[in-house]
Amino acid sequence: MDVSIVIPVYNEGATVAPLCARLHPVLAGLPYTSEVLFVNDGSTDDTLDRLRALAAEWPAIRVIDLSRNFGKEAALTCGLAEAGGSAVITMDGDLQHPPETIPHLIDRWQAGYEMVFAQRLSRSDQDALSRLYVRAFYWLFDRLSAVRLPRDAGDFRLFDRKVVDALNRLPERNRFMKGLYAWLGFRTAAVGYDCAERAGGKSKWNRLGQLRFAFDALTAFSNLPLRVFGVAGLIVSVLAFFYIVIRLIRVTVYGIDVPGYESLLAAVLFMGGVQLVCLGIIGDYLGRVFEETKRRPLYVVRERFGYSTAPEVTRRVE
Repeated sequence: MDVSIVIPVYNEGATVAPLCARLHPVLAGLPYTSEVLFVNDGSTDDTLDRLRALAAEWPAIRVIDLSRNFGKEAALTCGLAEAGGSAVITMDGDLQHPPETIPHLIDRWQAGYEMVFAQRLSRSDQDALSRLYVRAFYWLFDRLSAVRLPRDAGDFRLFDRKVVDALNRLPERNRFMKGLYAWLGFRTAAVGYDCAERAGGKSKWNRLGQLRFAFDALTAFSNLPLRVFGVAGLIVSVLAFFYIVIRLIRVTVYGIDVPGYESLLAAVLFMGGVQLVCLGIIGDYLGRVFEETKRRPLYVVRERFGYSTAPEVTRRVE
């Protein structure tokens, strides 16, 4: 197989048929053999039934049905582990990633680049708050992590086989895929594209989910939050020491005065809040260590469709 297209889907029943209708002529025009690998990430609508019907009509389609919803990062990991192409392209199933951009990705691959990412030319389709959130995330990630993320690049990418093999060898369970792509390095190029509107359904991301995802990404590639709170604790301790010295001098010179209730309460509440935040940060890192030591599979495959032979039912990254 020359080119594999990996598409994780979750409740995308309304979009998989239009996606295949646009994807088929694009792949037919390439001088390569190809496969289209859909990873059904525990959809609760008719996505799986539609994919099975499409696989019966188009022999290039392979469908992997996961036993439940494991999340997009796990579904991408599954697709990369299953893909057999010399080049592997990952993309979303909602048609915001235009299939017509695929030949441009392949052109850059033929030019010798081992990873080619599609870069959004604008975010005019997003509201001002979303654009501010994206800029803030990139700004903070660049300052907390040694890894630099390319701007406006998502999961619409082409990987050479050597890059896919390197990704499959990474053992970690808490996977921020965009960070892993950047961490690997390799020769990288960008191809611009215009992000389209969703062809159907609705986004699975809300504000709270985006914030949680951003926090996971930051803690996955930096231990600076731990160091920051260590430095903050040292600064507070030094200030407290000087405050104690000042109070002792005042008592010695002017005698004992009545301490202020408000200042005492503010100090106690402030220090209590700092301690709780520090414990929360430490707890998050400790939870990651706990998840890594359990060594559970990243995903479990319930069934495969479109395969002549059925490999093992479960697979995990070792």
